[in-house]
This record gives sequence, C-alpha cells and structure tokens, in this order.
Amino acid sequence: MNNKQQLNRPLLVLMLLLSHFFVIAETTPDWKIHQLPNQSSLRSSAIKDNVIWVAGTKGTVYKSTDKGTTWIDVSLKNQTETDIRDIQALDENTAILMSVGTGQKSRLYKTTDQGLSWEILYQNVDETGFFDSIAFWDKDNGLLLGDPVDGYYVIKKTHDGGKTWSRVKSKNLPKILEKEAAFAASGNTLIIGKNGQAWFTTGGFSASIMSSKNHGKTWQRQSLPLYDKTQTAGGYGIAINNLHEVFVVGGDYLLRDGSYNNAVVLVKKDGKSKWLKLTTGNKGLRTAMACMKSTCIITGKLSSDISFDNGHTWKPLHNQGFYTLATEANTIVAAGADGLVGVMIF
Repeated sequence: MNNKQQLNRPLLVLMLLLSHFFVIAETTPDWKIHQLPNQSSLRSSAIKDNVIWVAGTKGTVYKSTDKGTTWIDVSLKNQTETDIRDIQALDENTAILMSVGTGQKSRLYKTTDQGLSWEILYQNVDETGFFDSIAFWDKDNGLLLGDPVDGYYVIKKTHDGGKTWSRVKSKNLPKILEKEAAFAASGNTLIIGKNGQAWFTTGGFSASIMSSKNHGKTWQRQSLPLYDKTQTAGGYGIAINNLHEVFVVGGDYLLRDGSYNNAVVLVKKDGKSKWLKLTTGNKGLRTAMACMKSTCIITGKLSSDISFDNGHTWKPLHNQGFYTLATEANTIVAAGADGLVGVMIF
C-alpha cells in the first residue's frame, strides 16, 4: 500500500460508516399485523400509558397491554348497532368512546376499569345532531365536535371529564359555508394542542380548518388547498409533527383511489403563516396521520405513505392501508377495515 492509499483509508472508512448510518436512519419500518376475531370496521384508536385501544362498528372495542402482541375483547355488550368513531384514553384505566348516528345514536361511553365495564356518559340532545370527534387536554377538560345545528357547528366543552357539556356560543364560531360538512372518519377530525390550542377540519366543496387559541371559546376559519371538488371531499384528519407544525390530510371517500392533492402543512414563510400542498404521490384519500420523532405516516383505507423528515417529503409505505392512527412513546398503532390492526415499534 502506497502513502496516498494509507492517507485515504481513514477517509474511506468514515464515508462507509456515514453511508451505513444514513441507510439505517431511513430503513422503512414495517407493520406487525393482527387480524381481530370480530372483523368490524375499526375507525378509532388510542394509546395511553402503554395501553393500546382500537374500536369501531358493532360496538367493538379491543385493548392490548403488551405492545399489540395479544388483544383482549372489551366490546360494549349487546351494542351491535353501535358505531364507534373516536376513543380518548385518559390514563391507564380510563377511556371514553364516541359513537355516531343521528340524534341519540351519538353517545359517549366511559370506562374506569380498562374496559371491563362501560357506562353511558353523555347522549346527544339534538334530534338532528351527529357527533364527529372528541379531544381532551387532560382528564377533566375536553372538546366535542358535532355536525351543524342551526347553521353552526356544535362545539361543546367539558370541565368534569365529560359528565356535563356546554355548547360554545354560535357568535364565537364561523358560520357554515354552503354544502360544508365535517367527517367522522378516524377520530382525528378534531385535535388539541398545547396552551389551549385546538383545531377541526371540514370539507364538502370547501376544505377548511377552524382553529382556537383559548380552549375552544372562539374559532377562526382558514381555507385549505386540499381536494374539495365534491360533497364528500375535503379535510378528514389533523396531526402535529415533532416541530409543532400542523398538517391536514383528506380527499374523497367516494374516490378513494383518485389522484389528487391529499395533504397540506402550515408553515411560516416570509414572516407569514401559509398552507402549502405536500407531494405525497397523490394516491387517494388519507384519513389519519401520526408522527414518531422525525418519522411520520399518513394512511387511508387503500395505502399509506411515510416521511423521514417530519412530514415534508413522502414515499409509499408498502401496500397496507388503515383508517386511523395513534401514537405514544415508541409505538404507532393503526386500525382499519375487517378488524385489521397494525403495530409499529421504533
């Protein structure tokens, strides 16, 4: 070996090590797939204190306390007509389910013993009302989103863990637009953030996001550059990445496999906040998004996409799709059609 080769050898070793590091850093993870016995449509998921929850049609509720290795059926008894679209886990033992339907079919159920028993916590009082999503800052304080009644979305607040709810005054909400709608697709239509922040998204010829900075007391509207060409199009889910940037995903559930813009992000540009389209491959409806550090996933029934840079650039994630995503610590759980559940451990 000559002197030049000896001098270059340490550099070559360093380059190989760096190359190996970056390959590992962007190695595409995979789902650990489970098929639940009750093959219901699973539209809601949650993780809290290492307890994983998934729920859906037929009053189906399953939990796992071992990172998704085994699943325990804690479904609502004799509630086969109940369609659960959101679940909020408050601690290791406590969770609230949200069922949907017109009038009294929209309900909240609560457990304090990890699903061994459930009680009706709250029932919709509006004959034409329809629950869409719930979100809590802590065990006591939370929000509930419902379809419009009297020309305004129904936003209700609780300060006692969901026992009682009071509706936000209509004067503090933007009036609904023509043919506007909110979708109860994944439990992510309404989300909360730090310091009293909250958001919910809408669609139906007018993709929008409503935001609040004061625990839901007042709300403001912003239009979104999402696909919104039909009554069933628009925003379906909201998420926040590791950089505290807000994302909205969506599309059209009657055109799930269409090619259209299905994700946007709010960024600061030239000193102003602006919604920007994301290049995800535009492969149809996306209903949920979740992030684990700098890795983010968006999903819809037919397929999913993954990002390694906080959701700014995307590539396909295998060929598996879900309705809903949830995350805590080093775990992402996904749930979808026919009782399908996926768990990804980082």
